[in-house]
Amino acid sequence: MPESSIANTATVEPLFGRLLTAMVTPFAADGSVDEEATAALARELVERGNDGLVVCGTTGEYSTMTDEENARVFRIVKDAVGDRASIIAGVGSNDTSHTIHVAGLAEEVGVDGLLVVTPYYNKPTQAGLLAHFRAVADAVTTPIMLYDIPGRAGIQIEAETLIALAEHPNIVAVKDAKADFASATEVLSRTDLQFYSGDDGLTLPWMSVGATGLIGVTTHVVPEQFRDLIDAVVRGDLATAQRLHQETHPVVTATMTRVPGAVAAKTILQWQGRLATSTVRLPHVEPTEAETARIRSDLEGSIAASSIR
Repeated sequence: MPESSIANTATVEPLFGRLLTAMVTPFAADGSVDEEATAALARELVERGNDGLVVCGTTGEYSTMTDEENARVFRIVKDAVGDRASIIAGVGSNDTSHTIHVAGLAEEVGVDGLLVVTPYYNKPTQAGLLAHFRAVADAVTTPIMLYDIPGRAGIQIEAETLIALAEHPNIVAVKDAKADFASATEVLSRTDLQFYSGDDGLTLPWMSVGATGLIGVTTHVVPEQFRDLIDAVVRGDLATAQRLHQETHPVVTATMTRVPGAVAAKTILQWQGRLATSTVRLPHVEPTEAETARIRSDLEGSIAASSIR
């Protein structure tokens, strides 16, 4: 058994950091990428405690952006934060050759990692997943984080598939959004893969079973509190971690359960005065009046309340 696979959360050296935000891509009112706002948000998130940023993932609306736009945003964010944070580029799609193409664009920018999602819609077999991820890993030298999200992809990456993929030297981490802790424990006990919680509200339970940290969306809204929560886990301060877990819950509800995370995050960032617009691209639309009221109600009295106008 690899030595690092039996190390606990506090002693594992994180590959990409512990707190990462799956960053929105700010758009101008006309729907174009707002380059200045993108750079400014990236810098702010790092200044407020993020170790890394996931750029052009689901929350970044990469699937409604052209390859050229995605590559441009990779470059903008990398230039904005330099070596102060890890940059993970979302490059996955349901087409292996297209994924390899975008991965090459990201590699040219010099990002620190590639986020490769389970191919969606096609619903390949586990053998197909092995072939897909291995093909991408063979085509690049940048470390790869697998993104296991059956709610969007329609299929999960089975534990034995993850264990087989871990044999590839270029596949180093997993962003998990299925919350099967038993399966994850099996993988963690038999591989060197580092797991990152893909569910904001499950950061504490995920880290309790050995996850390295969080890739969050709510972390746009209250980054310092998630920084403190993760740091509390690492130093073994369970009481503080539990308190912050509970305090962040209403913000997670507002950001992740009323409308898609990209929509809610942009809306709340605009309310906080941190984005000029909350523009999203179709098929996303901005919240309805009723949805907006629910989000505001969630935030009332929460740790984010004083930042909302």
